[in-house]
Amino acid sequence: MKNDNSNYGGQAVIEGVMMRAPFKYAIAVRKPDNEIILKTGKLRSLSNKLKFLKWPIFRGIVNLIESLTLGLKALTYSAEQATGEEDKINNVEMFFTILIALVLFILIFVAIPTAIARYLDKYLSSIIVYNLFEGTLRIGIFLFYLYFISKIKDIKRVFEYHGAEHKVIYTYEAGEELNVDNVKKYSTLHPRCGTSFIFIVLILSILVFSLLGKQTLLLRIAYRVAIIPLIAGLSYEILKLSAKNMDKVFIKWVIMPGLWFQKLTTKEPDAAQIEVAIKALKGVLPEPDQNIKSEVENNV
Repeated sequence: MKNDNSNYGGQAVIEGVMMRAPFKYAIAVRKPDNEIILKTGKLRSLSNKLKFLKWPIFRGIVNLIESLTLGLKALTYSAEQATGEEDKINNVEMFFTILIALVLFILIFVAIPTAIARYLDKYLSSIIVYNLFEGTLRIGIFLFYLYFISKIKDIKRVFEYHGAEHKVIYTYEAGEELNVDNVKKYSTLHPRCGTSFIFIVLILSILVFSLLGKQTLLLRIAYRVAIIPLIAGLSYEILKLSAKNMDKVFIKWVIMPGLWFQKLTTKEPDAAQIEVAIKALKGVLPEPDQNIKSEVENNV
């Protein structure tokens, strides 16, 4: 039986995969001794306490913040397990890690393209042309960034686990037995992927920023940073709507560029990586589904 309405998603981590369900997460990591270790935990969303956070747009903003927080914790845990190091990052170190990542994001993907567009403002005939140029530049920087990191050996392995995550979710959604042979035949590209979400954010930002008019450079940067949560919330709703209407021709065209983006962020996994992804998904499935077999040859 197909599981078309499954609410499972995930993220590749270092030598592993993190899967999440509405109220639970699981992180599977292959350790240096080849053992697969599984960590599970409960998820408690702020939206369960503040009901208005379940409203459209608000729920997307909350989901993004909670996903980023969980994702960073999963990456930290996987790094500890994959390297065999016992030292754990404390809350202060976690805070500064998030802060540095946020500053770099604003600098690279907001400030730099905005500053370049502002410098070339006199050559851009209208606010629409200006924002098209700035948005295209931002997409170009993002593509270059993805291409550059995809050439790094360790990142390439993360992208392979990303592909394994997508394949396993596809297999579950198709209602097939979760084993390596079944998983292998599915695509590494999935319409609900975070990469597709980022693409929607980049495109939507061009349209929204066009409504802001022209300001000084610092104001432009400030406005763009301030409005990112709104754009993220809208993008979440678009992605959610598209996932429910995959049979519509228009929706297929809408999600296609996001799937192209994923060709940079996903790679074909091997059998051992698929096994890790299977273990992660089984960690969040309801009890009856956890009996689905997981098989892999002993030589991987």
